[in-house]
Amino acid sequence: MAATCMGCQNQLGIGIKLENMNDSVAPGTDFYQYACGGWIKNNPLKPEYARFGSFDAVAENNREQLKQLIEELATTKQEAGSVGQKIGDFYNMMMDSVRLNKDGFQPALADLKTIDELATREAAISQFIKNDVMGEGFIFGFGIGADMMNSSMNLLSVGQAGLSLGNKDYYTKDDEATVKIREAFKKHIVNMFKLVGDDEATATRKMNSVMDIEMKVAQGNKTSTELRDPASNYHKMSYADIKSEFTGFPWDEFWAAHGIADIDSIDMGQPEAIRNDIAILNSVELQQLKDWMQWMILNNNSSVLGDKIYAESFDFFGKTMSGKKEMQPRWKRAVSTVGSVLGEAVGEMYVKKYFPAENKERMLQLVKNLQVALGERIDQQDWMSDSTKAVAKDKLNAFYIKIGYPDKWKDYSKLNIDNSKTLYELSKDITRWAEQKEIEDKYKKPVDRDEWFMTPQTVNAYYNPTTNEICFPAGILQYPFFDMSADDAFNYGAIGVVIGHEMTHGFDDQGSQFDKNGNFNNWWTEGDAAKFKQKTQRMVDFFNGIEVLPGLKANGQLTLGENIADHGGLKIAFQAFQNATKDNPLPVIDGFTPEQRFFLAYAGVWAQNITEENMRQLTTVDPHSLGEWRVNGALPQIDAWYEAFGISEDDPMFIPKDKRVNVW
Repeated sequence: MAATCMGCQNQLGIGIKLENMNDSVAPGTDFYQYACGGWIKNNPLKPEYARFGSFDAVAENNREQLKQLIEELATTKQEAGSVGQKIGDFYNMMMDSVRLNKDGFQPALADLKTIDELATREAAISQFIKNDVMGEGFIFGFGIGADMMNSSMNLLSVGQAGLSLGNKDYYTKDDEATVKIREAFKKHIVNMFKLVGDDEATATRKMNSVMDIEMKVAQGNKTSTELRDPASNYHKMSYADIKSEFTGFPWDEFWAAHGIADIDSIDMGQPEAIRNDIAILNSVELQQLKDWMQWMILNNNSSVLGDKIYAESFDFFGKTMSGKKEMQPRWKRAVSTVGSVLGEAVGEMYVKKYFPAENKERMLQLVKNLQVALGERIDQQDWMSDSTKAVAKDKLNAFYIKIGYPDKWKDYSKLNIDNSKTLYELSKDITRWAEQKEIEDKYKKPVDRDEWFMTPQTVNAYYNPTTNEICFPAGILQYPFFDMSADDAFNYGAIGVVIGHEMTHGFDDQGSQFDKNGNFNNWWTEGDAAKFKQKTQRMVDFFNGIEVLPGLKANGQLTLGENIADHGGLKIAFQAFQNATKDNPLPVIDGFTPEQRFFLAYAGVWAQNITEENMRQLTTVDPHSLGEWRVNGALPQIDAWYEAFGISEDDPMFIPKDKRVNVW
């Protein structure tokens, strides 16, 4: 690549670990096993994981590093009110199992009793709103983010929520596996109420209340696939119209409780769901509503009400739904919780110690090279008109690029970590602080393009359409995604495809509906969008045909955006790799050509072991395809992969060229 001399490139390593491969499988038969079979065999699924792969291995290493940093603060005297005091005290509270179990569920009893004593529906709804302010959950949710029709300004929005299982399909589908989960969920609810003192009959009554309400909520909610359509999930309305059209709910009381006043307009994301929710609040029996409110307190606070309640929650959500065998050790849960609440404060320590400046410089050059390659790919598309290409390249050149860590760090000065409180009480304080900070920072204010939506230590990356930005946190910029000691064949195949993947999100089925400024705007010439949809439909059909487990097919529409991004990422990164090495080709190393190493590096990113339960869960809720199919589903669409490994029509993975997906 441009920033590295060719002599230096030839001195760099292969990056590929041969022991991660399984050369007893032919690449054209099962490339995933060929490239990752050794890793899969040598990294059996840890009992605390439902899925353990390359991402998780890096996250494990990061967690160990974070533990050291946090424990240094937790074991030394810190200045009161300092970030160090907040991190250290919070971690120590999470680690204090003796105090946690001595308190048990007692801290929640007053709130449960308050609900028991509610005498009217109006009082119940008012209390429900107060509980929501403290993070106990509500029948719908709200947030503040960029207005997709005016992306420079933030907008208050309301959206569907209210499902303990998180997804409509778990309530509406009647296949054997889903019914089994619902039945286990019922037993879990009964067990949770019994743990806080209810007898069998009372706990069963409360379970029936929860199931009745959540089944009703689910009927009105949209599916995960339907939520992917930006246009049908945006309904900006004046506050006056909302109060006149969504009657039967105390809107003024709701917003006042949350500290929001002087409302002009709101995006009612899923109006049908909200109308259904309001009807439920006004129609179910008062006792049912009270039972459900109590359930939300227990369910949303299971980790801070003693180990018995947490173990019961894990037994269902961890074991039954995901297939985990045992919970994570307490220190891992503590590090993760501290990292979720004080993420950028922990991240600032992390990057100072573990993210060298030269890594950021090499990444910046990679991103620039990928942008050039994507521009070339756009020019090469024969299905796009010249005018659409020009606007697409304009959007590409306007990408806002974030690498490693924020230029300005989040302010935690108003967050008070008081270790004299119980964890249950503290969790309420944290929720209230986080909500008030969001309101203070965003309500009726311009969008802050410098805000990060992931912490620096996160092993992931993202594209955000309303700011047209791509972000690569420091946490992912390490092996097997990025290796400063490896040559371009490896790095373009691994982190290069990740970069290309996020860039392509700007041009997938969702991102392509937003312009360079982040506004929802049709910038396509008439006819081009239809051609794009026709091409991507082939992707939908291909993934719909994949049987991930007997009787369970992949969801090609739900995963379309991510599959397009994988496809585009591969094509863009490969072209950028060719550009970077065209004048000084890389040598064959250990019998592998540079092109082969590129695809092996890509596959290695998706190496993983996974439980059958988690495969079912992710196929239901996750817009990403399963790891195996991000390799075996993506590579057969790429012509260069066939050439690199000599794949022919005799190989099981072969797809005729005229049947392959060809976008970007």
